[in-house]
Amino acid sequence: MSNENTFDESTRKTEFLNGARDTVPLLIGAAPFGIAYGAIAVAGGLSSYATIAMSLFVFAGSSQFVAAGLVGQGVGAAFIVATTFMVNARHALYATSIGPYLRDVPRRRLGILAFFLTDETYAVSILRYRKSLASPHRHWYQIGSAAVMYTNWQLWTVIGVIAGTRLVGVTEWGLDVAMVVTFIGIVVPLVKGRAAAVCLAVSFVVALFTVGLPNQIGIIVAAAAGIVAGVVVESLGPIESRDE
Repeated sequence: MSNENTFDESTRKTEFLNGARDTVPLLIGAAPFGIAYGAIAVAGGLSSYATIAMSLFVFAGSSQFVAAGLVGQGVGAAFIVATTFMVNARHALYATSIGPYLRDVPRRRLGILAFFLTDETYAVSILRYRKSLASPHRHWYQIGSAAVMYTNWQLWTVIGVIAGTRLVGVTEWGLDVAMVVTFIGIVVPLVKGRAAAVCLAVSFVVALFTVGLPNQIGIIVAAAAGIVAGVVVESLGPIESRDE
């Protein structure tokens, strides 16, 4: 029993460290994004404590960024909630994709994994899960990735808050472009199949035409259009099947 427990602990540790290691290259992309979030949130009227608390208890970079911008524009709470919900709707797709690999994970631990799931952690974890189903502790790989991303996000949020309160014009440095670059780098390699490609293309085109809409509503429109397009294409089935 002792040897078996030692083996299990060793496997957990290996998976955890591998997840953390594979996530390190993605950490730099969160740096300017976290700084921009912290600075914009403070400039928009959120207190330093509220800004940091949002990172601690929400931990959803893109949604936090959008919410901070909307708060600064004086938008109502209901619209902010609706917008951030749409921005985070992609997590439902992540869950559908990653769920089958976590069937043996205790339910209480699934909640923890769900909270800490980010674009970066999903990207490295799904690749790990697809490689092999051999390890009964493979979800520790995802935990390792999440631990690194969570710590990294808190660090850069604090730096952003400090920068926002002490530096003039930090919100105009264009740091938010890091989110776009990082997200593209994560998403493009994962786009497999016609439906996913159509979803991405439609979202991109619609976003270009709706970028000028008030209160960043273009995000909702582009996301909805992409999802609908992807579902329609998926429902049509393979081209070969339709030809027959």
